[in-house]
Amino acid sequence: MLTLSAPGGGSERFSTDAGGRVCSPLLREHTEAMQKKIGELVALLTERGGIVRTQILTACGFARRTIDAATAAGLLIRPRRGWIALKDADAALVSAARFGVVFTCRTQAQRLGLWLHEEPDIPHVAVSPHATGGRHIKAKVHWGEPIVPRTPDALVDPIENVLANIAECEPFEQALATWESALNKSLVTLDTLRGYSWKPAARRVLEQAMPFADAGLETYLRTRLRWLRLPMLTQIWIAGHRVDTLIGDRLVVQIDGAHHVGAQRSEDIRHDAELRLMGYTVIRVSYTQIMFEWHRVQDLIMRAVAQGLHLAS
Repeated sequence: MLTLSAPGGGSERFSTDAGGRVCSPLLREHTEAMQKKIGELVALLTERGGIVRTQILTACGFARRTIDAATAAGLLIRPRRGWIALKDADAALVSAARFGVVFTCRTQAQRLGLWLHEEPDIPHVAVSPHATGGRHIKAKVHWGEPIVPRTPDALVDPIENVLANIAECEPFEQALATWESALNKSLVTLDTLRGYSWKPAARRVLEQAMPFADAGLETYLRTRLRWLRLPMLTQIWIAGHRVDTLIGDRLVVQIDGAHHVGAQRSEDIRHDAELRLMGYTVIRVSYTQIMFEWHRVQDLIMRAVAQGLHLAS
């Protein structure tokens, strides 16, 4: 079973002194030179995210006896043959190494801070089509060929592979929101994405994707109102502040997030008033309305458009 909890019991942090030696009672039996070498080993692992393949360490000049000594002292663990990790390494990455998988799709999107319609209930992982990993774990396993080849020491998928799996795994609207989140965060560009050969589902998402949506709710709004065939701009500046969506010339739709309170709320009310004084019509809706009461939101916007409130007077 693949878990995201720390393997084994609690973890213990170790420090190094001015000479680069690891300070631990468990290492007193080793020579000063060995302690320094172990300190360098721990530093390299820390620099590389806490977990690497053993062959990378040996290629960097660390002898097997150094790795074994650090492991015996409790500084390192062996999640799987050929892998070494710090005892307090990222538990999710340790579990990925242990089961021979790579985090992808919704799980890696969440790790990257991308918009998701809802958090994944089980890990989403990827393995090569002919690999042996991923067969006996509680996870959604993606077996397809990746868009970007995975390096042998990868534990997380490149962003292009993450988006490819999102397009196959999620409904169109939700996949589009995650793609636009990646574009908005500059994790990838449209020009780069257009250079790959995508499957049909991903091609459809790419055709509609834009880098301007600050949150998935803005993507949902634009997608659901496309049938109106009206000009829509996302995240543009009016009166010194960004507005979420401008429909036509004068209809502004603002979306409050799930935790929209306090000073930000007061500032938004002030900005709405300023927009109205400038001749804009402002419709402000909540996260709950977009997610669960869309028919009411759509009705408000349709009536505003029917009255010509989106047009410049």
